Amino acid sequence: MPLMLDLHRLRLLREFRRRGTIAAVAQALSYSPSTVSHQLGELQVEAGVRLLERDGRRLRLTEAGHVLARHAEVLLARLEQAEAEMAAAAGAVAGVVRVAAFQTAAVHLVAPALAALARDHPGVRGEITELESDQALDALLRRETDLAICDDHDGRPRRELRGLTFEDLYAERVRLVVPRGHPARELADVAGATWAGGHRGTSHERLVREVCLVKGGFQPDLRHRATDLLVLLALVGAGQAVTLLPDLAGPERESSVDVLDIGVGRRIFTVVRDDGLSRPALVATRAALRTAAARFT
Repeated sequence: MPLMLDLHRLRLLREFRRRGTIAAVAQALSYSPSTVSHQLGELQVEAGVRLLERDGRRLRLTEAGHVLARHAEVLLARLEQAEAEMAAAAGAVAGVVRVAAFQTAAVHLVAPALAALARDHPGVRGEITELESDQALDALLRRETDLAICDDHDGRPRRELRGLTFEDLYAERVRLVVPRGHPARELADVAGATWAGGHRGTSHERLVREVCLVKGGFQPDLRHRATDLLVLLALVGAGQAVTLLPDLAGPERESSVDVLDIGVGRRIFTVVRDDGLSRPALVATRAALRTAAARFT
């Protein structure tokens, strides 16, 4: 008798394989742990084999569980591809498109793109989540978002992965931002300054540390940290720090700072899963993002 396996439960099994605990799956998918446990128990009944086993106080996948989770990944990818191809065949530009983007891209690229979509394709429901580039890419791999907007800077290799399509969207300069009247003319001139940057582990913190080390030959005294680039700009304007900011952040509009070109570039790009490429709503969203980015070139 052929197996009749519930796709929703297969998604939970796939997430358990990725995240390792019931609690992590529940948190990621906004379920209660008891609901996740119950649904995985039902999946075991459907499969007719034990998928989970105790390992001390934790659960882990059995060998059969690993096998089914690997097949679930393939099945769910093929399902997304089938949905995209059916939507393309029907020609309907409609449906939900989830976009994950870092702050400046969300403000200057995604927001105007969604406005254009609402005007031209009212059947598309855009949903934005602000995430760091690495987090956005991971969310795309976990199928928690449909399109990730990421960035990298000169000298940092792009993290390209199988099954994903990368498209460059916009290239800009990263500027050294110093208090108005500061004597600095190049990066090495602020080697002894107090710096402001992103929180530990964020792309902005990596940008500051890597650029200072590679281009300036020094480790910055990174004393102030914030996720909001406007906070960093305010600290510089108040004479309390220096920082690096991209053109999209518009540091030159702030009268209390000076902005210097230090020869560092940043690339902004979109990433989508190959199996959803043909979905009309996603095609329209990518086109709207290109149009939004073209305003800055």
